[in-house]
Amino acid sequence: MSGNNFIDYVKFCSRSGHGGPGAVHFRREKHVAKGGPDGGNGGRGGHVILRGNSQLWTLLHLKYRKHVLAENGEPGGSMRSSGAAGKDEILEVPLGTIAKDDETGEVLCEITEDGQEVILSPGGRGGLGNENFKNSVNQTPRYAQPGEPGETRWVILELKLLADVGLVGFPNAGKSTLLSSVSAAKPEIADYPFTTLTPNLGVVAYRDHQSFVMADIPGIIEGAAEGKGLGLRFLRHIERNSMLLFLIPVDADDLNKEYEVLVDELKRYNPELLDKQRLIAISKADMLDEELMNEMEETLNYDVPYVFISSVTGYGIQPLKDKIWQVLNADR
Repeated sequence: MSGNNFIDYVKFCSRSGHGGPGAVHFRREKHVAKGGPDGGNGGRGGHVILRGNSQLWTLLHLKYRKHVLAENGEPGGSMRSSGAAGKDEILEVPLGTIAKDDETGEVLCEITEDGQEVILSPGGRGGLGNENFKNSVNQTPRYAQPGEPGETRWVILELKLLADVGLVGFPNAGKSTLLSSVSAAKPEIADYPFTTLTPNLGVVAYRDHQSFVMADIPGIIEGAAEGKGLGLRFLRHIERNSMLLFLIPVDADDLNKEYEVLVDELKRYNPELLDKQRLIAISKADMLDEELMNEMEETLNYDVPYVFISSVTGYGIQPLKDKIWQVLNADR
């Protein structure tokens, strides 16, 4: 997932088409006396539609579309001919996309399934032609309905990645290294903070040809809720994760405090995140021998399961996968 191509937020003006006006027309044929009204109905204006596409993972293709305009409906014609409906404007979006009204903040829809379609802005209804208004009292109506106007609104699309496991940790905790070691993902890895600037996804192979999806989220620091570091911009991506995997390196000054800070930042962002299943991976365990590991375990007071791992040597990776699989399938 290239950082330059990963776009998870776009804003554009969505305008559906106006309905076509109904026609005012009277039948005029050489051998038909007093043919009467035969004006047809106007066509419906085009909708602006969101459609889920499981092959997409970014909103990049919509980044530069500031105005999305559907076609207007055609006017009605003679001989009761209805006008053609305006062409719908269909926007394909990745799964996990949420549409919001820019002015009110109201959530308009969520796209979670491949092929799911939601009308974002409905087209205006076509007007009725004068043929619809004839009756015994008024046999020659000389009026028809105008088409209804389309809907115009500014819309925000936000992408929240769909993954089974969301990695949470401070910068340089080893999240990208873990993802690259258990999947085919190739995130940028370096020895400086904030190497990961955009989320990365990886498919982790498990036993018997089974798998689960892991998401690497840019690192959090203390005070992220106040905008420090990268802030909480990317935490929307773990809202849809089934469970959270906290990565804490063994060389941290205080392993217990580090976990508490991470939990507190998540709580400030969205308290509901704490309702998710949690697991702790203590990374960089290749720096410890068995004696040091035992001494460190005596100081830990975590309220959730934990496992020591090393993404470099592979130590503890399979037990970690087993624990993740157990948590993911606990309710099945």
